Amino acid sequence: MNIKRLFSGLLAGTAMTLAAAADSAPKYIFYFIGDGMGVNEVMNAQLYKKHVLGTGDLLMTGFPAGSMATSHSASSDVTDSAAAGTALATGRKTNNGMLGVTPDTAAVTSIAKTLFDDGYGVGLVTSVAIDDATPGAFYAHVPKRSMFREIGSQLAASGYQFAAGSGLRGTKDKKGRDTGLLAEFAENGMSVSYGLAGADLTADRVLVLSPDTARNWSIGYTIDSIPGALTLQELTKACISHLERVSPEKFFVMVEGGNIDHSGHANDAATNMIETINFDNTIRIAYDFYKQHPEETLIVVTADHETGGMSVGNQSSGYAVYPGRLAPRRLSKDAFSDFCKGIAKSRRIFKWEDMKEYLAENLGFWTPSTKVSDEQTNRLREMFEDMFTRHVTRPDQKTLYSDFDAFTAAVFEIADTQAGINWASTKHTGSPVPVFAIGRGSEIFGRFGDNTEIPRKIMELAGKQIE
Repeated sequence: MNIKRLFSGLLAGTAMTLAAAADSAPKYIFYFIGDGMGVNEVMNAQLYKKHVLGTGDLLMTGFPAGSMATSHSASSDVTDSAAAGTALATGRKTNNGMLGVTPDTAAVTSIAKTLFDDGYGVGLVTSVAIDDATPGAFYAHVPKRSMFREIGSQLAASGYQFAAGSGLRGTKDKKGRDTGLLAEFAENGMSVSYGLAGADLTADRVLVLSPDTARNWSIGYTIDSIPGALTLQELTKACISHLERVSPEKFFVMVEGGNIDHSGHANDAATNMIETINFDNTIRIAYDFYKQHPEETLIVVTADHETGGMSVGNQSSGYAVYPGRLAPRRLSKDAFSDFCKGIAKSRRIFKWEDMKEYLAENLGFWTPSTKVSDEQTNRLREMFEDMFTRHVTRPDQKTLYSDFDAFTAAVFEIADTQAGINWASTKHTGSPVPVFAIGRGSEIFGRFGDNTEIPRKIMELAGKQIE
């Protein structure tokens, strides 16, 4: 057998296959990544949506292609967001903490960059910082995910037409001095605004950040209804609108629901469910676009990892889950913690009867929906008196993004447990993540695999290869 001739034939066949794929490539590609959104997060959100909101199933669970993916990194069975983001953006594994590079720090190319070089417009949207791990994996190459100055500089130089998130953390150094990063965006022709109201959407390149510069790690939780806060839906709509103007023939959009992960680290079930539903509502914006361009659009939904080890049912709930017991919730665990710390700091007179009233109004405690036992009530009262009357310090519950006082931790543990939800951790787990897809070529996402296969399949449909 002529090996040279066989090899040449295989190369020619591959080239013909890629050329055929390119001719039928989706023109509009949407890549949704629910940060920390494991299978149980999706299931609990679906139960909440069905039984509490009464609006049926999540949109994503009705997509024709559905499967799961493993999420381990090159260095651990439990990934961090940088390694997982790199896998989802480039199809390559790396070590925890590394972004857009291999374990030996060689740069790897993201699918966004490959598509951009092929004439696609590119937009990146997130509810957390735009220089965070998941969005950063689509444009940055750094050995440490904390290198915010370098990550921001690479976003400025990327050429991508739209980016939006809560903040840009490399604009100041550790001493609070200006690093000149914002000047780089100006030099690269990217208009920067704080809020959509002041955004110059006539510019070729746009970066939208939160008007609340003190909260540069998140736009805030949906449940807290923060006045003037950006929302994932409005940012996604702005992104699509901008790309339709500057790159109407074809574009790629990555949208991250980052607050699902934050609420998972906090072990805050109601906030997590509402953030997952909010993410699903954002997917609907792309779905409405798909309905107008069904033969030209691909939508892929997945997650970088699971956060918190969230359960659907627990020892005390039996063979049942009670999402309705979370329906009265009016604020996140973070907001309640801030409320408690504010009272303690002010040393104002705040009695147990005042706290009981607040918990009843904002979490539904001691109401028919959330019956708190005498034992639980006595436990909470003792902890309340320690914090607000005796000023006894108990160990905080320390998580990745927040430290919660012991009283707050106990309140939310009781609320979640009564709803049938337990948490295994305040960190990530190695559980598989869901994959959903609809649109052109979506059927190839319908089997269990690894997270690195997802971007490879997207590139296959686009007529490209990941080396």
